[in-house]
Amino acid sequence: MSAKLRVATLGCKVNQYETELVRQGLHRAGYSDCQAAEPADVCIVNTCTVTSEGDAKSRQVVRRLHRDNPHARIVVMGCYATRAPDEVARLPGVVEVIEDKRELPDLMSRFGVIDVPTGLDGFSGRHRAYVKVQDGCLLRCSYCIIPHVRPKLSSRPLEHITAEVQRLVDSGHREVVLTGIHLGHYGVDWNRNQPRERWVRLAHLLRELCGLPGDFRIRLSSIEATEVTRELISVMAENPRRIVPHLHLCLQSGSDSVLRRMRRRWGTKMFLDRCRLVREALDEPAITTDVIVGFPGETEDEFEQTLTTCRRAGFSKIHAFPFSPRRGTPAAEMSDQVAKSLRSERVGRLGELENDLRQGYFQGLVGRRLQLLVESSRPLVNIRRGHDSSGESVLHRGTTCRYAPAELNLDAGNGSSTASTESPVETGQLTNVLVVDSDSERLFVRSVNDSFIP
Repeated sequence: MSAKLRVATLGCKVNQYETELVRQGLHRAGYSDCQAAEPADVCIVNTCTVTSEGDAKSRQVVRRLHRDNPHARIVVMGCYATRAPDEVARLPGVVEVIEDKRELPDLMSRFGVIDVPTGLDGFSGRHRAYVKVQDGCLLRCSYCIIPHVRPKLSSRPLEHITAEVQRLVDSGHREVVLTGIHLGHYGVDWNRNQPRERWVRLAHLLRELCGLPGDFRIRLSSIEATEVTRELISVMAENPRRIVPHLHLCLQSGSDSVLRRMRRRWGTKMFLDRCRLVREALDEPAITTDVIVGFPGETEDEFEQTLTTCRRAGFSKIHAFPFSPRRGTPAAEMSDQVAKSLRSERVGRLGELENDLRQGYFQGLVGRRLQLLVESSRPLVNIRRGHDSSGESVLHRGTTCRYAPAELNLDAGNGSSTASTESPVETGQLTNVLVVDSDSERLFVRSVNDSFIP
């Protein structure tokens, strides 16, 4: 009987990628995943420390795994393990703490992995596959702990990435999300002391990936606005059938004075100018963002400036976070910490604005043809949007190319509705759809046979 493995991941897409890499490596050594409540022999926990809540959730996961798998060897890695290794080592059941992700090949070797993987062959349980292309961040934003736990810039070889993406596409993944700790710095570590004409950047990687065969699309994860260069925008505009028109640009605050205290590298004018360039080059792109609410000293006027900037940017989604002080960062020691109740109240107000912006963006997509990645399907009895139905329908849910959730109802009997233009739909596949309606949470679409118009 093979040894049983259980993994748990907290935090970002990079963590999820690294967990899957270790999981696939241990499979090569004969480990197999636990089924349901089956006890594990080894548990791998990949932790997050971006907020204090991430630390707490990481500890809870370790304790729960030990309680449910009392004889398992628990290995903990990730940013919390790097930041507080002694604290993590004292948690019950922990036998090893990986302080540096560069130690992952050695970890796998100690568990009997002879052929250590350099990339993934698939992404278990996901139709959307994450591909880590770089690690490390050199910036020193005053609120962020990540450069302290992932300080070394490291870009993966282009040939490793292209080979990995091809394997993922061949295994059935129809969306590949490029991710990194500082995605826009892909290649920067290679470019030092090189003439500019020999630089390798994210745009070069995208061009290579666009040339791969197969039916798939590419999405970029979080990126700094300063790294959305004209060259990068041009590559996106030239390849609308391959690269989705969606960018997640990290704003953090819409107030220039707060941005200075955050030690960000740009102001709101540059950010909005970059949003304008994206909109001029791409067709109705989705622009999403992160905002930290209640940064130390944030006044009501500064928060109102953030609301104004978000309106002008026209975001389709805003990830709003109340400020969380991280020990070891300058922001944690700043005076004028904003009261928790006020942070919560402002998060709520930003959420109301986000709802309005998202609803307006979704409504603007009505009548457009988009591409949908179908991620789940389930039967529905007597449910049909727009009219009564006595038969059974299938509700398909997924994500469009513009990062909008969508619902598609089809007759279960023949895989299509009464509309002759609709085509069969399969979970995990890309399908062309027409947006017929929307609300504040999703698009309502129908499948169409004609060519995808990006």
